[in-house]
Amino acid sequence: MGTVRALEPNTALERLYRESGWSMRQLAQEVNRIGTERGTPLKYQQPSVSQWLKGQLPKEGTRPIILEAFARRLLRPITHAEAGFPAPPKDSNTHPGTVEGLIDLGRHDVDPSRRSVVGATLFSVALTVPNWPDVVGRMEAAQTGKTQRIGMAEVQMVIAMTERVSELDDKFGGRHARPMAAAFLLNTVAPYLKADAPEEVRKAMMSAASDLCYLTGYMAVDEGVHGLAQQYYLKALELAGASEDHLTYCTTLRGMSVQAVDLGHGKAAMRLANAAAAASPKAGPRMRAFLAGQQAHASAKVGDRINALTYLREAEVAMEKAESQATTFGSYNPSSLTYHAGQVRYELGDIRGSIEALHESDRLRHHSFKRNRVRYLSMLAERQLKLGHLENACETWMKAVEIYPQVQSGQCDQSISKMHAHIRPYLKNQAARGLYERARLVAPASVTA
Repeated sequence: MGTVRALEPNTALERLYRESGWSMRQLAQEVNRIGTERGTPLKYQQPSVSQWLKGQLPKEGTRPIILEAFARRLLRPITHAEAGFPAPPKDSNTHPGTVEGLIDLGRHDVDPSRRSVVGATLFSVALTVPNWPDVVGRMEAAQTGKTQRIGMAEVQMVIAMTERVSELDDKFGGRHARPMAAAFLLNTVAPYLKADAPEEVRKAMMSAASDLCYLTGYMAVDEGVHGLAQQYYLKALELAGASEDHLTYCTTLRGMSVQAVDLGHGKAAMRLANAAAAASPKAGPRMRAFLAGQQAHASAKVGDRINALTYLREAEVAMEKAESQATTFGSYNPSSLTYHAGQVRYELGDIRGSIEALHESDRLRHHSFKRNRVRYLSMLAERQLKLGHLENACETWMKAVEIYPQVQSGQCDQSISKMHAHIRPYLKNQAARGLYERARLVAPASVTA
């Protein structure tokens, strides 16, 4: 009779486990949480972790999630080898060039058969983000002259398309706008990036493409596909550097910080916010307010009260200067800054102050920004409920519910779903019952289940 070979303990995984300070149950919970975050819920428990440590190899799809769990805990990238796992299957296109990588990204995003794969990509706190010197002026050398010749007219068309998609996203959410943007990137912008053009036009096209990549990533965040969003953001950084577009580079880093802080990763958010600020030494007052507001929120998220209030004051001074000079309505405006003030106050434990700030932010916000109104009114209502102000919360939530049918947004779906869960214990109250019934009329069953 043959003998069954005993498993050898995974000593590499054991070292990481000891370093993390987790119990087996806590590691299993974190793996499950990250699985849920990427849209593939998992149900691991303590015995599974015990088996991994004894040498049983986790499923191939689970291994990257385990690595990400340790990366978040230990605040550094963790490789397959460091965890005692075999190397992942080699991808012949692991390090594609900027344009080739953009084509792959767009192709996967617009192909319905690949949607589930793209949606399951992981948000990584240990993502390697290139510094400005790493990307500035760099782009593949032999890529011109392959398809066509372009001029500034094509650049202006890409800019105009980005503006229209951004308007659609602001008003109606990104669910329908993002596939349009991804298809446009794949079918039009990528060929333009390979076309023959004078240097001035090439740089302008890369800058315009960078802006569109940032917007597409932003819309992926709205749908909750956070790993995909990070990949678009990385392409935006590469293209911004190649075109020496400091503004989009800093804007993208700040967007990555917003994504991280909203997912609860305060340290990663702080690192990205500081990187954005450090890369913009000559920023104008509105950009400085834009960056300092995010630094304030990230500082508050990690409990750094002194820096949070210092950055917030810096943002307020910069905004006053920007508004005094303004001839147009800026994308970062007093409503945005007041929202940041509300977030800082909330993270520092001042719920009443955060409610006042969010009220003021809604008063100042242009009501065409429907997606943000649904999100931030819902946030305001949750905080009102925390203070025991049930009827005020119901009134605020009702405003969000009335706007909700006009937007197609994963974040808004999540807000309404959370509202239903919060309000369910209070259905004997007339205002709560009315809100509950109204939401069931206007929201899909999947949201109010």
